[in-house]
Amino acid sequence: MAERTPPVGGYVFKPHERPIMPGSPANPDHPSRRKLGYLLIGLYLAIVGGFQNGLLLANITALQGHLDLTPVEAGWVTATYSMTNACMSILLFKVRQEFGIQRFVRAMMLALLLANFLQLFDAGYRLELVSRGVSGIAASGLSTLAAFYLMQGMPAKARIGGLLLAIGVSQVALPLARAISPLLLADGDVTNLFILQFALSLVAVGLVNILQLPPGETIRSFGKLDLVTFPLLAVGVGLLCAFFVQGRIVWWTTPWLGGTLAAAILLIGIAFLIEHNRANPMLHTRWMSSSDLLKFALTGAFVRVLLSEQNFGATGLLSAVGMGNDQLVAYYAVLALATLFGALLAVARLDPNDLRRPTLVSLAVIAVAALADTHSGLLTRPADLYLSQAALAFAAVYFMGPMLMEGFVRALAKGPSHVISFLALFNLSQTLGGLAGVGALSAFHTLRAKAHLMTLGGSLSTSDPAVAQAMSALAASMSANMTDPALRSATAGAQVVQEAAREAAILAFNDVFFVIGTAAAFAFVIMFIRWLYDRRRGVNPLAKELEALQKILARNQ
Repeated sequence: MAERTPPVGGYVFKPHERPIMPGSPANPDHPSRRKLGYLLIGLYLAIVGGFQNGLLLANITALQGHLDLTPVEAGWVTATYSMTNACMSILLFKVRQEFGIQRFVRAMMLALLLANFLQLFDAGYRLELVSRGVSGIAASGLSTLAAFYLMQGMPAKARIGGLLLAIGVSQVALPLARAISPLLLADGDVTNLFILQFALSLVAVGLVNILQLPPGETIRSFGKLDLVTFPLLAVGVGLLCAFFVQGRIVWWTTPWLGGTLAAAILLIGIAFLIEHNRANPMLHTRWMSSSDLLKFALTGAFVRVLLSEQNFGATGLLSAVGMGNDQLVAYYAVLALATLFGALLAVARLDPNDLRRPTLVSLAVIAVAALADTHSGLLTRPADLYLSQAALAFAAVYFMGPMLMEGFVRALAKGPSHVISFLALFNLSQTLGGLAGVGALSAFHTLRAKAHLMTLGGSLSTSDPAVAQAMSALAASMSANMTDPALRSATAGAQVVQEAAREAAILAFNDVFFVIGTAAAFAFVIMFIRWLYDRRRGVNPLAKELEALQKILARNQ
């Protein structure tokens, strides 16, 4: 584990300027103008990294029509990004340690350019899959680069805030992408999206070359068994992503989904078994399976499941009441501002001695906001959801920074080699939690919509005077364009059934909001009792880890 990188340009870093761990850039004392440059570039990279997936999710319907894709094929487009993105933080961490920060930057910029350059050719479905896969790799690297740049631009005492800010700002990209997409697609040409992404990537390449990160230290990081473990883990997690994405499209009882899930569990299990018995493991499975880390991962995944209410619930509800992207620009702009506010407040209010409080606040906000949305109906409009959905957008990013901080504290206190294990655990809990949340809520919504439709269908009888009168009025309104009375009557009946189905879908979304609100409230009560108990006794759950981390930092002063 000896240092391999010699001083660059003859400059020897002072003790406090050296990186905390190999694979990270040094932290020299920059002049104010250079710090501002690092800060602005970091913010830009965070947005560009978030756009890699944000623009896709915001325009998947338009892309599906443009490429003439089936729903299953469109599902593979979204799944491919998650499949490559979920585990890349593990590999990229070891790449930085082995080959240095500058080679890492060049590799990530090449991946970013390649992903967005391929889309310019508009060569069809297969090339789009390749592009999305490379985008997942590039986005993982860009989030790390953004954190490094922001940390260079922050004062020494607030440097950890750069890491949290990078995570938060990247979350702004999804609502921001939805807000600007109608403008990009004003002429109906999807290639405008590809051109924008390529232009953004070109600017990113220029910026990181104009102002480079300081060099760091390298170590021998890769082991022979890494070449076995990582592919097994990556393929297994990729299959899990495919299972969650395609399950809601082809439905969960489809036979091949069972084989996919079984193969995923087998591959991940073999990978963990190999790591568990290694002398120098890539993943510290004993530490990862400790009660504190399991509770940490489950809490993160659970909150991510609850936050699926926004991407699935509110978006689906607005679609059901007939709102298109052009009518949701202001709505998504509000969400982008709320997300940015949550990111900034998470940094400003960061307290290493009380990292559980933001999670409690987020759970309380989710519970109140979700229950407030349970009264939605056919007349619900975006303005009616501004407050509740802005609160959810705030909660989505407010809890993430402090939670990430808690994991890093636990990992660094054990030693830099444990950071990979933490990154794996955190990314998997967030990625799989988000996909599983959407999948579970989608299944629940489908079942509840069918139940509501059966209830409503029982009351739709032509013997009911109100129903008969409504159908007669609808049929009469078509008389100018449709002369056949029987056809008018059948068309009117079909429209009544269609309206009933839409009403059932909206009622099912209210059920989704109720379940999420109730689950969040229940989780809040449990966590609050534990938090209050620790506060009354003056106990900090991270006291030992913070003390160990202080000793590590003191050695670098």
